[in-house]
Amino acid sequence: MIKAVRDAAVFNPEVQVAPACILWPDRDRQWEAVIPILQAELPELMILGDYAPDKRIGPAIWLRCVIAGRAGDISLPKDRTPIFYLPGVSRQDLRAIETCPDHLKALAELQYRGVIWSQINAKDWTILAYLKSDQGGLGLDVAQDNDTKNAMQLALYRLLDEDVSLLKGKRLNKDYFNTLLTGGDPIRDLLQWLNQGDAFQAGRGENEWQAFVQICKSQLAFNPQNEGILAGSVRLAERVGPWHAVWERYYEAPQRYPNIPAQIRKCRPPIDTIFWHTGDGSFDGWPQWNDDQERNLHRDLMALAKAPAHDARAKIKELEKQHGRRRTLVWAELGDAPLACALEHLATIAEITTTAFAAGTAEELATGYCNHGWRVDDGLVRALAQVNNSADFEAVTTAIRSVYLPWVEESARYLQKLVDGASYTPGAHA
Repeated sequence: MIKAVRDAAVFNPEVQVAPACILWPDRDRQWEAVIPILQAELPELMILGDYAPDKRIGPAIWLRCVIAGRAGDISLPKDRTPIFYLPGVSRQDLRAIETCPDHLKALAELQYRGVIWSQINAKDWTILAYLKSDQGGLGLDVAQDNDTKNAMQLALYRLLDEDVSLLKGKRLNKDYFNTLLTGGDPIRDLLQWLNQGDAFQAGRGENEWQAFVQICKSQLAFNPQNEGILAGSVRLAERVGPWHAVWERYYEAPQRYPNIPAQIRKCRPPIDTIFWHTGDGSFDGWPQWNDDQERNLHRDLMALAKAPAHDARAKIKELEKQHGRRRTLVWAELGDAPLACALEHLATIAEITTTAFAAGTAEELATGYCNHGWRVDDGLVRALAQVNNSADFEAVTTAIRSVYLPWVEESARYLQKLVDGASYTPGAHA
């Protein structure tokens, strides 16, 4: 773009004199927001406006003084033609000298001594025209609907940094510009909004917030500004349609968004909770469902206190089939499914304690323990390590006693029998 503006001053020295300046009219002020950015790259760029020479801004007569070298501390690069940006002024305002506003009259004659940066049809360069035109512009494929035009203007300062070669062949529409303005990752932004609440909007400019709203409306059929965080939390928990991709991103790193479970817990779960316990995955997104599953598991583990060992083992295996899948869910990773995690090790204990060490010699008992028996004690330690509060600890220890104590007692009695018999010499295998 800098090259395009500067190239307006290119002339044929055989038949022309150097232009005194380049006039950049912009009736609709479309470029105004990025002019300060361009000034950092264009030391010769001056702006028509109220007198502020430290910002290279001044009225028409001051701009004339700049050309004449009479503008005080303002010094132009000797190898550059001055560029005068004229916000709110069109080419036609300068051409109609008889009706030219008083504050512009000092510039009127510069249209003859200078040149105007404009389209080939003499119209002012709009953002859309510059992006689309292949005659002096970039020749890009840009949508022309009003939403795209609005998003384009809001994202202009970000667009300036884009590599033009990477834009070739792309369809630049409202979603492209809104995504560009929000940072290029709308799903991450949505999760941050759900996690941070009002702080998310407060930490962004109005343009970025509006772009975020528009991209959510376009891609997720959801208006965060009108519907609010709780409605968004319900959509996340339900994971329907495009929200499935949002859930998948959340699932990848739930620790990054620690407040989201609390937001979902503020919402009312689906009314048809008659299917709450189906286990088909329909309610995996609701922490309330996981909480309810943990309560049910706690109740079932406590009920093992009075169950015979063989019934307790069968029940633990059944519970593992019912609850084991929860260890793969977000709630287990967040530490909200401790009993489901302990159940994996309880199932190991139940499986191995089916057969006690009640046969063979002492050497065979030792070999059996080294091969697989140790996994019972290992499972016991690992199961207890999953729980932190006293209620969960009681449930896990109840389940352990129901299957572990009968097994270890039967094994111990058999070992005592070996010790009392002639086939075992105390200390011989120490």
